[in-house]
Amino acid sequence: MRHIISILIENEAGALSRVAGLFSARGYNIESLTVAPTEDSSLSRMTIVTTGTDRVIEQITKQLNKLIDVVKLLELTDGPYIEREMMLLKVEATTEESQQQLRRLLDVFEGHLIDHTSTTMTIQLTETGEQLDSFIAALTDYEILETVRSGLSGIARGDKYLKI
Repeated sequence: MRHIISILIENEAGALSRVAGLFSARGYNIESLTVAPTEDSSLSRMTIVTTGTDRVIEQITKQLNKLIDVVKLLELTDGPYIEREMMLLKVEATTEESQQQLRRLLDVFEGHLIDHTSTTMTIQLTETGEQLDSFIAALTDYEILETVRSGLSGIARGDKYLKI
């Protein structure tokens, strides 16, 4: 089962390495990892997507909580949450017709055209991973030249939040 773990971690050199090391030392896979500073410059928020049984995830969270750099941890998949991922996609679009079709597809998926040349279009989409995959699947008539995905970011819904 897929799990999303958000961590407030001290914004110090080596903190990310210690978290990644915990996963690799135990043979756990990180499917997605995003890290960025919070409004408090001494803390970063890390979002990890991994898979495993409830027992495995319980072990992971216990081990993470033992790390000195970890300030607080929240498993988002324990309750309602919102997830988003950003994708930049460069697509070959050499004719006016293909460019118009791509613009219509962008409207359906609520994407943004962020760069356009006579032969390529660069697109930005911010959605769930499933919706990004659906957009890619809809591009059967186009050659995808390059894809960049940010990794998942998530936040709990409602009154639940991760803050010290």
